[in-house]
Amino acid sequence: MTSPDNHRAGFACFVGRPNVGKSTLMNALVGMKVAITSSKPQTTRRVIRGIVHRPDAQLIIVDTPGLHRPRTLLGERLDSLVLSTLTEVDAIGFCVPANEPIGKGDRFIADKLSAVKKTPVVAVVTKCDLASKEQVAEQLLAVSQVAEFAAIVPVSAQSGDRLDVLTDVLIEHLPESPPLYEGGQLTDEPEQVLVGELIREAALEGVRDELPHSIAVVVDEMLPREGRDDLLDIYAHMFVERPSQKAIVIGHKGERLREVGTKARKQIEALMGTRVYLDLRISVAKDWQRDPKQLRRLGFYD
Repeated sequence: MTSPDNHRAGFACFVGRPNVGKSTLMNALVGMKVAITSSKPQTTRRVIRGIVHRPDAQLIIVDTPGLHRPRTLLGERLDSLVLSTLTEVDAIGFCVPANEPIGKGDRFIADKLSAVKKTPVVAVVTKCDLASKEQVAEQLLAVSQVAEFAAIVPVSAQSGDRLDVLTDVLIEHLPESPPLYEGGQLTDEPEQVLVGELIREAALEGVRDELPHSIAVVVDEMLPREGRDDLLDIYAHMFVERPSQKAIVIGHKGERLREVGTKARKQIEALMGTRVYLDLRISVAKDWQRDPKQLRRLGFYD
């Protein structure tokens, strides 16, 4: 890998309370869907890295779960994941939506960030397309009063407004370094994890509010169909916590589960660039969010 003089490369992470647009923002900066998004809070459960390539720099964006006061063992694991990430990056983007007043959750996170002394924090006012110019101006002022920030940048992931400015600001804080990843690589997530996340995203659409936290997906097997190089067989397992939740996801005569499978398959085919056969099963793993053994089995480690 060659690089020009003064090339910068490093890591920046986005933090914020659940559902402030962190994953959507990362996807917009990377130019490809590498993190799943949903209108439901706490959609992101893993640290996912997306890679922005420029001739003068390589910015690796780390998308994290939303920080919140945890109510379950899963919540505690997710928060510790975020806090450990903060100490390992070169810059932090603190995301606050333009269209919602600053609340206790935002101040809770700002307090956590104040403890990370050596890492510059850039405040990112997201979802500016959902607010008037006056609202955006008021939010910029309100954010400036929460803490001292290295910069405050208003953006819209939907319209693309000022994404280039945010990229420039984050890159300023990266060390001089040759590229850390190959040129065409947009994420370092294993394909099976990405596929499992796309299935979970499809399952989150249109279910009751309490369900998203209860859905986990494990991809058991992913392999080309024997004798066919144009078809990928994927065997995946979805887990919920209670039989009543299983009934909701399956739907009347299995209709809802078929919809989930169809939607997920289309997204997976777009990701993998090939036709896909998706075998999707669903089981009950009782109270898995509170059970250390089951959390490990589903990929949420200590």
